[in-house]
Amino acid sequence: MSKPIVAIVGRPNVGKSTLFNALAGQKISIVKDTPGVTRDRIYADIDWLNYHFTMIDTGGIEPDSSDIILTQMREQAQIAIDTADVIIFMTDVKQGLIDADAKVADMLRRSRKPVILVVNKVDNFNNMMADVYEFYNLGIGDPIPISAAQKSGLGDMLDQVVEHFKILNLKEEEDDDRPRVAIVGKPNVGKSSIINKITGQSRVIVSNIAGTTRDAIDTDVKWNGKEYVFIDTAGLRRKSKVKEDIERYSIIRTVTAVEKADVVIIVIDAVEGVTEQDAKIAGIAHENGKAIIIAVNKWDVIEKNDKTVYEYKNKIRQILSFMPYAEIIFISAETGQRLPKLFDMIDVVIANHSMRIETGVLNEIMAEAVAMQQPPSDKGKRLKLFYITQVSVKPPTFVIFVNDRELMHFSYTRYIENRIRDAFGFGGTPLRFIIRQRNDK
Repeated sequence: MSKPIVAIVGRPNVGKSTLFNALAGQKISIVKDTPGVTRDRIYADIDWLNYHFTMIDTGGIEPDSSDIILTQMREQAQIAIDTADVIIFMTDVKQGLIDADAKVADMLRRSRKPVILVVNKVDNFNNMMADVYEFYNLGIGDPIPISAAQKSGLGDMLDQVVEHFKILNLKEEEDDDRPRVAIVGKPNVGKSSIINKITGQSRVIVSNIAGTTRDAIDTDVKWNGKEYVFIDTAGLRRKSKVKEDIERYSIIRTVTAVEKADVVIIVIDAVEGVTEQDAKIAGIAHENGKAIIIAVNKWDVIEKNDKTVYEYKNKIRQILSFMPYAEIIFISAETGQRLPKLFDMIDVVIANHSMRIETGVLNEIMAEAVAMQQPPSDKGKRLKLFYITQVSVKPPTFVIFVNDRELMHFSYTRYIENRIRDAFGFGGTPLRFIIRQRNDK
């Protein structure tokens, strides 16, 4: 099952970012008293009682007037409804219950998504409970009193959140095992056009206005007798006034699609080249340990000579240097050029992403690598590598037992990784290494 997604929705200044940081355990969003300054990281991976989930801070409301607040809250709520499995609706005991809360509660109730109503800034549970009860009027269940700043009441809230995962889990288990392929990228690089070309029908609205794709749409695709599910990450619901909103929205969409996918295809516009936003999107897929293909679209309009492909690949590798394993393919959604090859590549990276290597073979490769290049030493103490074994797949994850973890420099881990890749390829998939210390004796 993919990791569930939990979104936080609420008016300005109710403490969304404070809660987000309290749960993420670090100052990820910038927290100030100025409303609308949630700028930075908008998602984090959270663990609670053996449950892993991704939390999204929908943020971004500028309170110019109550009217604008309401419109933007509705947009926020809509993001949460579209993308989240569970929604935390945050209110503020000190500001009390207001009209905007009631209207958003209405939308959330109709969405039929699980909503957890949280009343923040309850700094004194004994004296403030009467004020908390007022929020029963929203009609979306029992209000849970918390203080995000003091980190009190968060356990009760998270218990409620994971209760819903148990129900979701049952639904997911009956689900299919078809490969899930997410097509991600900036607005207007041709994500929807690729899906339309593959399915041979205009399933997704395509136009030249950036951000016209409306929702993340799952499309069933059959190719050469095999079935796939393609997830098209949407741009946005409507043209947003603020460029930043567009970017935030598409990043939330990307996180959602990446979480649910086995393979991520990052689509890059051949004319524009790799941009900063492409690198951000690629980073999300890389952090999630997904199989990755970089598809350079609109290749048909590029003037080429015998060096073009080589130079273009080098430029991509340079900018996306954190994922040298990603496969690169040049395609055209317009002409259908190399789309059949894209499917071959999808099959290969899926196989690599779930490949298992026998322990005996891994230890042979490691012994040979150590013989060829001596492990580093420090102050007379030399690193010893005792044993390597693969502990999981998707992505392939290995544990190496050593005498001293401090001595296992990242560059030597990279060296071992490269030897494993020399032997088995593992194209398109990241490899993870866990270094464990074991005493010589």
